[in-house]
Amino acid sequence: MSEARKILVTSALPYANGSIHLGHMLEYIQTDMWVRFQKMRGNQCIYVCADDAHGSAIMLRAEQEGISPEQLIENVHAEHSADFANFLVEFDNFYTTHSEENRELSEEIYKRLKNAGHIATRSVTQYFDPEKGMFLADRFIKGTCPKCATADQYGDNCEKCGATYHPTELKDPRSAISGATPILKDSEHYFFKLPNFQNMLQEWTRSGTLQDSVANKLAEWLDSGLHEWDISRDAPYFGFEIPDAPGKYFYVWLDAPIGYMASFKNLCARRPELDFDEFWSKDSNTELYHFIGKDIINFHALFWPAMLDGAGFRKPSFVNVHGYLTVNGAKMSKSRGTFIKASTYLDHLNPEYLRYYYASKLGRGVEDLDLNLDDFIQKVNSDLVGKVVNIASRCAGFIQKGNDGMLVADMPNPELWERFQAASPSIAKAYEARDFARAMRETMALADAANAWIADKAPWSMNKVEGQQAQVQAICSQAINLFKQLVILLKPVLPKLTADAEQFLNVPPLSWDDLGTTLGAHQLNPFSALLTRVEPKHVTAMIESSKEDLLEMENISNPDAVAGNGELEKEPIAKEIDFNAFAAVDLRIALIEKASFVEGADKLLQLTLDLGGEKRNVFSGIKSAYPDPAVLEGRLTLYVANLAARKMKFGVSEGMVLAAGPGGKEIHLLSPDAGARPGQRVM
Repeated sequence: MSEARKILVTSALPYANGSIHLGHMLEYIQTDMWVRFQKMRGNQCIYVCADDAHGSAIMLRAEQEGISPEQLIENVHAEHSADFANFLVEFDNFYTTHSEENRELSEEIYKRLKNAGHIATRSVTQYFDPEKGMFLADRFIKGTCPKCATADQYGDNCEKCGATYHPTELKDPRSAISGATPILKDSEHYFFKLPNFQNMLQEWTRSGTLQDSVANKLAEWLDSGLHEWDISRDAPYFGFEIPDAPGKYFYVWLDAPIGYMASFKNLCARRPELDFDEFWSKDSNTELYHFIGKDIINFHALFWPAMLDGAGFRKPSFVNVHGYLTVNGAKMSKSRGTFIKASTYLDHLNPEYLRYYYASKLGRGVEDLDLNLDDFIQKVNSDLVGKVVNIASRCAGFIQKGNDGMLVADMPNPELWERFQAASPSIAKAYEARDFARAMRETMALADAANAWIADKAPWSMNKVEGQQAQVQAICSQAINLFKQLVILLKPVLPKLTADAEQFLNVPPLSWDDLGTTLGAHQLNPFSALLTRVEPKHVTAMIESSKEDLLEMENISNPDAVAGNGELEKEPIAKEIDFNAFAAVDLRIALIEKASFVEGADKLLQLTLDLGGEKRNVFSGIKSAYPDPAVLEGRLTLYVANLAARKMKFGVSEGMVLAAGPGGKEIHLLSPDAGARPGQRVM
């Protein structure tokens, strides 16, 4: 037997500025399956991650919510941790980049790079928000595209014509934070001399550390020549201050990947058998794998290995890149309810349904993965319920009733058993190569063969014939052994189902080596249902709940996010309506009689409205602007009275109040002129 490997594995760091959605979960489930496979093989495989907790977006959201950045990231960390645990993603350590370990390592790496001559400083001219007193990241500047004249575009690219440009080229620029007209201001910035590592990167990116398509993409950037990388930001900024540079902070993308090292170092302090230097020294014999989305390739396959090399640390063994998640063939959409938060999914469906579906679709490439919800229902019901669990549910009863739950050692179809044995090396190879789709196809082919054999033998019919009960026990016992094999092959994907199956089989936790053994004459525990079918009504309810969650979506854009892992569709302007359709809107004056918080909702207030004697209940996503809802009581506002009522998880919302503003604290309920009265029709 070969010596056990030592492998450190990471997923991209989720940004501590919002909830985990199913696009994010694609990456963490993928990584978790690979880690579980390695552990089943007897390898020492350590899985670490952390919340990415720095950047201007964190600072601004905390300000909006009236809490400190530290409190915000603590709240989000608790939410993220719960979502990951509920999706059976098993980290060895899930930490935060806002830690002393990360501060120390970031400063150490920076000092090593500086001492080696890899840091430069020079003055840059940037837009500055005079009202907020801060320099603006590109995504916090809006204006008119200099190429196609489309209004309301971000400071680095136009979403209509696709042009890229410098923020100073925008026409009529404004701050997306305050709305103020920004001014140009000079500031000294710190740069990492990435061109110093051109030759190293050209060799490293072609050394088998990347998928071919990723290496080809990086070659385009390398061939055009690398540029120095701006690694500093000016105060105010939530992050780590650069040593000997008061008021200057490390850009979030410098300390974020160092968070992998910091999370592992934190784990080492609690697990003495782990040696930080063994895994991170330049001459390390261990393996380092990163799982990331295709939107952050340049950070992980150019900046990060160059930083590590320049600071005297080891580089990654492999960077596994995946595509985005689409839903029903399109980008995730809030209006269609396909922008699905992890917690919303979990309110309606079993997490292992999604784990299996992702596994069945994830190949070795970087193509986008489509979550087709009809296919999702069909595949889970057909493969997991109809094929795998079906074997145990068909045969367990005969063993329980006919032999008191005791298996017999007979193997009436040794050829089928040998087929299972012969297939396991290929399935292991597919897992190792992160070709989960092939592993699932080959496993389900075995399940098909087992079900076909059982159907051909029909033990339910044989059991009615006098003298054939012993043969029934032999057939069903082999079927349970084949079920055990399938459970082992699926264990990296379905850990909860496997744990339940292990309890039924009355065995300790199964490893990959157990594929070589039969249960023999062995006592089973009573069988109970292992998995139920996906009901379409639950999928429909999930989509409807996601539409309702639209009221709770965060308004601030996130320019610093480390993990994208899903494309969110930009909502287009709706198609034109004629005047008659517009005139059908019944807009009324409403008196806010009562305003209160909604338990369990981050963004909603519950309003009781008086329309001149008629009462209405409305949920409105304006909590961030009115942290004390009592200030709204007694106020008049505009209300859409003939909007169809919507059933939400908090109750029924009867219509809509009108508000305007860029979001956050800058949301203002619209109010009528003096003299208006409750119930008065406006249009």
